[in-house]
Order: sequence, then C-alpha cells, then structure tokens
Amino acid sequence: MQSSSYKQEGSVLYLVSIVLVAVIGGLLFGYDTAVISGAEKGLQAFFQSAPDFTYTDGWHGFTTSSALIGCVIGALLSGRLAHRFGRKKTLFVAGILFFLSALGSYYPEFLFFTKGAASKSLLVAFNGYRILGGLGVGLASAICPMYIAEIAPARKRGRLVSWNQFAIIFGQLVVYFVNFLIIQSHANDPEIVAWTNSVGWRVMFVSEAVPAGLFALLILLVPETPRYLVLRKQNDKALEVLSKINGEGQGRKILLDIIETVQEEKENLFAYGVMVIFIGCMLSVFQQIIGINAVLYFAPRIFESMGVSNNMLFTVIMGVINITFTLVAVFTVEKLGRKPLLITGSIGMAIGALGVALSNVITLPAVVPVISIMVYSACFMFSWGPICWVYISELFPNTIRSEATAIAVAFQWIFNFIVSSTFVPMYNMKLGAMGESFGHFFAYALYGVICIIAAIFVWRLVPETKGKTLEDMTRLWRKQLPPEQQGNI
Repeated sequence: MQSSSYKQEGSVLYLVSIVLVAVIGGLLFGYDTAVISGAEKGLQAFFQSAPDFTYTDGWHGFTTSSALIGCVIGALLSGRLAHRFGRKKTLFVAGILFFLSALGSYYPEFLFFTKGAASKSLLVAFNGYRILGGLGVGLASAICPMYIAEIAPARKRGRLVSWNQFAIIFGQLVVYFVNFLIIQSHANDPEIVAWTNSVGWRVMFVSEAVPAGLFALLILLVPETPRYLVLRKQNDKALEVLSKINGEGQGRKILLDIIETVQEEKENLFAYGVMVIFIGCMLSVFQQIIGINAVLYFAPRIFESMGVSNNMLFTVIMGVINITFTLVAVFTVEKLGRKPLLITGSIGMAIGALGVALSNVITLPAVVPVISIMVYSACFMFSWGPICWVYISELFPNTIRSEATAIAVAFQWIFNFIVSSTFVPMYNMKLGAMGESFGHFFAYALYGVICIIAAIFVWRLVPETKGKTLEDMTRLWRKQLPPEQQGNI
C-alpha cells in the first residue's frame, strides 16, 4: 500500500532506477563506438595478411567506421519502431543486437570460414557484424534520450538526459581502460605484436557482450513512457507511471497537459513547420562535423603521431578528462541553460583544434598539441556531447517526436560516417615540403572553423528550452505557425 508521502511527492528512487537502466544503453553506445580505437591497429595488421586482396587505407577507413552504416539504418528505423512497438521494446531489440555483434566481431569466422585466415570474404563478414552492432547503437542513440525525456519531470529533464551522455563517455572510458588492460596483460610477451594482431582485437570486441546482455535483461523491468502510453490511449497506465514519479496530484496535472497537446496519435512531420526539423537536424550535423569522433576513434594513433610513447595510457587519461567535463554539463545544464554551454564549448573547441593545427606548421613544444587536443575534447564534453542529445530529446512536439528524432539522429550518424571514414585519408594527405604535416594541419584547421560556424548557428537560431515542459515546446512551435494553421493542430 502506498504511503501518503509517496502519493504526494512520488519516488525519487523509482525515477533514478528507471534512468539508470536506460543509460546503460548510452554506455553501450559509447562502448561499441570506441572499442575500435584499441582494436583498429591489430585489425589492420590482421587483414593486411590476406592473400586475396590488398587492405588499403581506404579499406581500413571503411572498416573502422562500418558500424556507422548500421547506426544510420538503426536511427532511421527507430522512429517507426518506437511509434509502433514502444520505446521499451525497441530498446530491448537494441540490447540483443549489441550482444550478437559482440560475439560475431570476436569470431567472424563462425560456420563459414577458417579461424585466423584473413580474406576479403571474412572482412565482409566482420563488417556485417559491426553493422549489426551499429543498428543497436542507432536505435539506442535515438530512443535512450527520448525515453528519459518522456519519463523525467521538466525541472530534472536536462540533467537526467545529460546522464545519458555521461554514460556514453563512461562507456568509452571503460573500453579505453579494458583495451589498455588487454594489451598490458601480454606486455611482457615477446610475441605481443603477433598476439594483438591475431587475438587481442577479438578479446576487445567480445568484452562488450557482458554489458549488452545485462542491458537486454534489465530493460524488461522498466515501464513504458507516459507520453507513449497516452498516444496509445492507455491513460490509466500513463497515470500510474506519472504518479509513481511525480506524486498522484502532480501526475494527474501532467497527464491532462499531455492529453491536451496530443490530439492525434501521429501528425505530419512538418505540421509545426520546417524550422523545428531544420534546427534539430543541424544540431546533429554540427555535433559531428566539428570532428570529435575522428579524435575519439583514432586517439591512440593521433597521440602516437604527436610523439607520445605510451599512447594507450594517454588515451585513458583523455577518457578521464572527458568524463570529468561531462559532469560539468550534468550539474550546470539546468542552471546555465543549453545555449550558453553550446556556444562556450564551440569557442573552446575552436581554440583547441586551431592549436593542434598550428603545431603542425610552426615548431612548438610537444606538450602544446597534446594539451590542445585535450582542451578540444574537454570542451566538447560539456557542450555538444550532452547538450545536443538534450535538445533532440526535448525540441520536438509530442506527436512528431519519434519520427523527427529518428531523422535528426540519422543525420547525426550519416555525418559521423562521413567524418570518420574521411579522417584517415585527410589526416595522411601530403603536400610538397610539408609532407604529412599538411594533412594534420588541414584536418584540425577545418574542424576549428566549423566550430566557430556552429557557435553562430546556436546563437542566432536555436531556442532555449531550460525549464520548459515537453508540452511547452509543442505550444512554442505552434505559436510560430501562421494564424490560420495554429487552430488545425
């Protein structure tokens, strides 16, 4: 039997437990996308031994980013699946895909190939398993923040959705550390290079199976979101969840507010105008074309090019810095707002990226590019990393949220793929006497300029959403329509 306090105020423990389960999806997102950073050199050496084709830089760029193809497809499917089957069931499917991908990437030879014999066909199979994991990432990346936003009270929503980004970065840190420990476990082995090229990269991929299996089981224990339940005319179930989180009285008020803004189960994507879709998609595009994932995926290689001897250790250090600055966003997003964090982060990233670029054309101490790359990464972690996801989860009106979120997140993964697959060829470009230094300069100078453009975009076009309910956002976009259209939705 519920206590009067529980009925009046709701249960913080209940809310936290739900969010903790949901953010495991974010952890898997980070784990799956960053595991390649430790495995890519061993993977490259393994497939370079294939007798039936030449494993070029182009092939390697595709292989290290092939999961992103699945991410795009998963993101595009997420809206339809979330709308038809619900947020909870879609996240369960994502967990299963993560699990199968971890096993398949570990042993791509399963059933059809000889273990340890690299070939073009085996490369296709490996990339197939990576794409399968990408499907899970695409689903989780769209649905996890949406799920949290639709569960959370307005005053806590920004912070709770930011925890999803914390989980993403924590997942990356965990996998950096796991990869480091896997390499260190054979540090005294005179055949460590051969072991890494044949076995080490496999162990890195299969380590993901543990959190993936846990997520798939735990997601079965959480409720469906109240907004989805109202869309499905299950108001009693929605009230039950809202009351447990907010208290019975406040839960009823929120339910009525949701019902007021959900007149139809689903509306035309552009029912609230083009601008809301444009802003959501461009936030996703900028989050990627500022170049952060090129740094995260190839961190060990980048530190090695800067003359750092223990590049895996510095990758772990960068992971610790990243998670620290993600916490800055978690604890300030509801105080400072979304826009100030995005603009400040963009400027800081521009300074860091241009610092790295200049280090490749003028002689500077080695510590300068190392610090610059960490400043660049840290500034992303308190701005575009978490805040973009906060915006995507709360920007769109209720009746188009699943479809609009799917499109925005698909744009994110499309440009993630473009940035990640072009980074190695661009980074290795040579020009006259500058040699490879030109590619290093050009890549980071380009990212720095884009960061400045991103700051201007946010300043001029993006609305502040701090303190607004999801239903307030519906009203905001409705008011921006011509008067004759406002009464139609």
